[in-house]
Amino acid sequence: MPRFYSPEWVEQFNQALAGIEVEGAAPGDASLAAGEREVRVAQVVRDVPARSDPLTVTLVVADRRLHLELDRGADGPAPDVTVSLDYADAAAMSRGDLTPAEAVATGRIRVRGDLSVLVAVHGLLTAAGPRLAGLSAGTDYGAEGG
Repeated sequence: MPRFYSPEWVEQFNQALAGIEVEGAAPGDASLAAGEREVRVAQVVRDVPARSDPLTVTLVVADRRLHLELDRGADGPAPDVTVSLDYADAAAMSRGDLTPAEAVATGRIRVRGDLSVLVAVHGLLTAAGPRLAGLSAGTDYGAEGG
């Protein structure tokens, strides 16, 4: 059982999304659906078990595909939007115990950048939800629950 946000977990996430084309997942968003540009949504996760520094995980939409990348440091491209949250809240959202709307409304996450990108990517992930359901069930969330 892979640990949440471990390299193995990221690989399984990407395998679950393999073959999904953005075009069919976000019909209302031409800029993402047509693959006209690459977009990046970074998630900066604080208080990750067994880490002293925050972890950055980035969801990338490029070439009509979605994939997740672990922190590439200062060498990576700048994100279009950055979401900052605690590990417990990231795990709760992954399990479906906390919605992004609830997290924003209660101040549990902070968002900086292009909100239209965040909304569009959230729609893509919602459409991909059935493929990701098994991943959440088989994830070790550690001491934070699950």
